Amino acid sequence: MSQHRIVGSEAFGRRPHVYIRVLKPGAFHRRRGRMALAFAAGAAAALAAGVTTAAVMLAPAAGL
Repeated sequence: MSQHRIVGSEAFGRRPHVYIRVLKPGAFHRRRGRMALAFAAGAAAALAAGVTTAAVMLAPAAGL
């Protein structure tokens, strides 16, 4: 499968086909990795905030 996204009329042009056999990891792959790491960190922070909020709200009811 190709690792490139073909947009618009590029897919139907009459130019010769060019096949790329090796695609070295570049800036796009690093950026996607950083985005996934940032998403995971944000999800962990939101989960921690939710647990803390629940603990603060339920502490008086539990007598703590």
